[in-house]
Amino acid sequence: MQLSQKETSLLKDLKEQENLCADKYAKHASCANDAQLKNLLSSLSTVEREHYNTLSQIESGTVPAPSQSSKPMPTFSATYAGVNTPEKQNDMYICSDLLATEKHASHLYDTCIFEFQDENVRNTLNHIQKEEQGHGKMLYDYMKTNGMYS
Repeated sequence: MQLSQKETSLLKDLKEQENLCADKYAKHASCANDAQLKNLLSSLSTVEREHYNTLSQIESGTVPAPSQSSKPMPTFSATYAGVNTPEKQNDMYICSDLLATEKHASHLYDTCIFEFQDENVRNTLNHIQKEEQGHGKMLYDYMKTNGMYS
């Protein structure tokens, strides 16, 4: 598969975004107070690294088939239950930052999907975008459960 200059440039942008996402999730996981949040962020960091690897494969000319494993959305129990502590404020900041990052990533994929000629690449990028949206939903669910999102 031969990529155009524009497609190559867009892949570079997507890889930079995925690398940033993976790093942010890993760093925020180490700063989170709630064990549920730490686990969520660590697992999402791993998925973001998988996205980066998929984009690298596309860049080298191979379009991997999107994974068909569908993991159920996690459920959360309230840790902070209306209490406004410094720990809750910290975890709320982390979630807000990551939710904004996911919104940006999803938007970037939305734009890129329309720019690629190869249908298999578009399908793979669309699959990643849906996973990014799922990450946002998980963050939202955690925040809603803990009174961090109104």
